[in-house]
Amino acid sequence: MEKALRIYAEVLRLVRRLPEDTRPYYAKYARENFVNYREVEAGDDQALHELFHRAYKHSLWVLNKYSVDESAADKLKKICSA
Repeated sequence: MEKALRIYAEVLRLVRRLPEDTRPYYAKYARENFVNYREVEAGDDQALHELFHRAYKHSLWVLNKYSVDESAADKLKKICSA
């Protein structure tokens, strides 16, 4: 659970790099996704790995959509792959 919270916090930090008018949408989107998957078994390493990988990939997609340098997500990548 601690890792999921760290990833969520980092995703919200990345949201702050987006254009101001898009931030509420992506912050809400991130929260909804984390809430939707909160019941994944903590011991299901494969499912968690896939969810964390998806969070990272989707974050990259959004950053690219708004021309934000992908290197902004380096910390998220490190957390997701740890």
